[in-house]
Amino acid sequence: MLLVCHPHNHPVTQEPHVLFPFPVLLIASSSFPSAIYNYDVRGDEELSLQIGDTVHILETYEGWYRGHRLRRKSNKGIFPACYIHLKEATVEGNGHKETVIPNELPLVQEVTTTLREWASIWRDLYVGDRREMFNSVRDMIYDLIEWRSQILSGTLPQDELTELKQRITSKIDYGNKYLDLDLVVRDKDGNILDPDSTSTVSLFRAHEAASKQIEDRIQEEKSQKQNVDLSRQAKFAQTPSFALFVTLKNVVCKIGEDAEVLMSLYDPVESKFISENYLVRWSSQGLVKDIEQLHNLRSVFTDLGSQDLKREKISFVCQIVRVGRMELRDNNTKKLTSGLRRPFGVAVMDVTDIITGKMDDEDKQHFIPFQPVAGESDFLQTVINKVIAAKEVNHKGQGLWVTLKLLPGDIHQIRKDFPHLVDRSTAVARKMGFPEIIMPGDVRNDIYVTLVQGEFDKGSKSTPKNVEVTMTVYDEDGKKLENVMFPGAGDEGILEYKSVIYYQIKQPRWFETIKVAIPIEDVNRSHLRFTFRHRSSQESKDKSEKIFALSFVKLMRYDGTTLRDGEHDLIVYKAEAKKLEDSSLYLNLPATKVELEEKGLSTTGKGTHNLGNCTISKDSFQIATLVCSTKLTQNVDLLGLLKWRSNTSLLQQNLRQLMKVEGGEVVKFLQDTLDALFNIMMENSDSDTFDTLVFDSLVFIIGLISDRKFQHFNPVLETYIRKHFSATLAYTKLTKVLKNYVENAERLTEQLLKAMKALEYIFKFIVRSRVLFNQLYENKGEADFMESLRNLFTSFNDMMNLNSENTGMVKGAALKYVPTIVNDVKLVFDPKELSKLFTEFILKVPLGRLVKQKLHCLIDIVHSDLFTQHGEYSTTQHRLCQPHTQRANQPAR
Repeated sequence: MLLVCHPHNHPVTQEPHVLFPFPVLLIASSSFPSAIYNYDVRGDEELSLQIGDTVHILETYEGWYRGHRLRRKSNKGIFPACYIHLKEATVEGNGHKETVIPNELPLVQEVTTTLREWASIWRDLYVGDRREMFNSVRDMIYDLIEWRSQILSGTLPQDELTELKQRITSKIDYGNKYLDLDLVVRDKDGNILDPDSTSTVSLFRAHEAASKQIEDRIQEEKSQKQNVDLSRQAKFAQTPSFALFVTLKNVVCKIGEDAEVLMSLYDPVESKFISENYLVRWSSQGLVKDIEQLHNLRSVFTDLGSQDLKREKISFVCQIVRVGRMELRDNNTKKLTSGLRRPFGVAVMDVTDIITGKMDDEDKQHFIPFQPVAGESDFLQTVINKVIAAKEVNHKGQGLWVTLKLLPGDIHQIRKDFPHLVDRSTAVARKMGFPEIIMPGDVRNDIYVTLVQGEFDKGSKSTPKNVEVTMTVYDEDGKKLENVMFPGAGDEGILEYKSVIYYQIKQPRWFETIKVAIPIEDVNRSHLRFTFRHRSSQESKDKSEKIFALSFVKLMRYDGTTLRDGEHDLIVYKAEAKKLEDSSLYLNLPATKVELEEKGLSTTGKGTHNLGNCTISKDSFQIATLVCSTKLTQNVDLLGLLKWRSNTSLLQQNLRQLMKVEGGEVVKFLQDTLDALFNIMMENSDSDTFDTLVFDSLVFIIGLISDRKFQHFNPVLETYIRKHFSATLAYTKLTKVLKNYVENAERLTEQLLKAMKALEYIFKFIVRSRVLFNQLYENKGEADFMESLRNLFTSFNDMMNLNSENTGMVKGAALKYVPTIVNDVKLVFDPKELSKLFTEFILKVPLGRLVKQKLHCLIDIVHSDLFTQHGEYSTTQHRLCQPHTQRANQPAR
């Protein structure tokens, strides 16, 4: 248990210089006390403590303990109870001799003991100014502290826990050797060997092996330090994904009412937000509204990548929206409208150096000065840009206190590597856009909707309206979808979103972004509805205000693709309030000005148009949308393939069109696209109608990922083949199409050349398919499979023997790419026979032709796993190298 009492917030007030009149003995067998703060004595009866000291408590009385440190039993004294952490423990022994043992894993206890021992040496190194050794010990201590936290978190799976235990014991042994301390001898599982149950010879051999292993590691690390000096910035530049971890410590701001604190990342050069909001609801008392979040306001801004490192600047922006009356200065003599969202101010910090890895100090608390909204004509977006442009902010002590740290990896890796920072309660604010790598299984279906701006006629009013936009999501039957809108990470889904209200502004500019996450099966039936209402500061008047206009937009277009990214000029419809609430009256009308023009109408001119029960207003309203989905595409050709079952008559056309789709769109839907291709192949297993087109499409996708622009998707493809690919009969069709291309090399040169470049992954699919088939049908059809591979190699050999001039490039490509299949084919084919096939392949190269390519091919085969087979090594080496040796002196052509 932990006694929650911070010494700086709760100073000791009780007079300590008295003996305890009613001492109560503390049962030592139930706890294991240690100091969590330094305590300096103020009197002779007190006992000084240093953080980490283990103490023996003799007596306790009203927030005080009396006892001694375990290392100095003669020096007894009193000390505050709130400086002590009591850990559960058990006692061994009885009578006069007892041993108190903490209830922790033995490895955790060993780490704790090691840290105490190393900490003492670490202090001595600092005093002795041995800087290099001091830094090395510091790094080892930090590693052990972090790993100990991971074990205590209890979130690691068993296999990862076992791996972590091995790392910890290895680090402890290495550190003890480095500090010239006693070596702990362990078994193969990392457990300390018991000398009472282990023979002397076994102990000696284990000690000798451990010493050699540690010495080798020390030499290896010394070599690495001499040869490798990568900066932290370079490390993050090579990491495909990273995140910014933010802890909100405090908001020092005189708001006077409840507020919403919205934090996000912002590109000041492009003047746009690049992440979702992290939302904290702040109370009028100056604390977080959800008291359970107190001292735990943490968020991680994920999915950042190398492109974000290239941004000229990145800012951390906090917007504060007051939730209450229209005017703070209004008195309470009249009944005022409450719950209105009103702009209050912003705080901005340049985090470019932190994002790019030039600065890293997670313990430093940064003060971000607050700039209030000066007047009603100042929009929050305008204030953000003003603060960024200004050199100083007259904050008058108001602002936010935060800590910031850059973490490498995606959210899954971060939770694994930094469980003490990021756990399940940490809010995750995703980038408004895709990460650079989308792993299979990372399903996302987010649509970001930004309220941009509007222009509203004041109508019969003498001053412009106080326009509030209410956004909701409805299906085509007029049913409101619940909990599908998210104003920020850390907040639950809401039924409707209400915009900030700008007082008497004809052309309000909001730039407020809401995430819409609708179940994939409901998207095609859903639409966004925006209603507009004038809000009055007087509650009596406000109640009489009705919806005066409506806009809407469907999330799915007529061709089945998702709403396009970018800005949309929505039509503002006017009608009676009750009619505006009936979706059947407006859903068949055009939603945007583009749709209206397609119908031959226009919103320009002095008049208005009557469309059924609704009138098109002269008011205007703009939104912007961004679709971040691994299930919804905006490309009609890709959509045709993904939904191929809905119209099989267009399947050949859809397969051909796939190879014209922009690569960035394909890799976003990589798993679904590959699934579709292999489903087409498997569901037409009795026919070869689509085999060639599916094969070409597969080659197209592999070629995309081989391209430098998308090469970081290689791990994604590997993961798909290993974990998600399931087409057990694909190997027969892929082998058949490839063999046909090779046999017709003179006629199908272009297609074969593309296939050669994709050969490595084609064979990964072939081999994985055969392995899955074997697991399912217990090696059925083994002879046929072997024969098909032999025939394929025979086709390669015949092609290499052709004298045709136009096959030169294909032959060169074969020599380059055929060796890449060795390690995979060896898993399902006899290595000895495989070596013979490769020998024949090399021998078929015409004398004096492609000498350089043949040499590289030989080198690649020699470096493959085929040459690690002891039984075949000498035979393969002899057969492959002999023909080259005999003919190396032939003139090249």
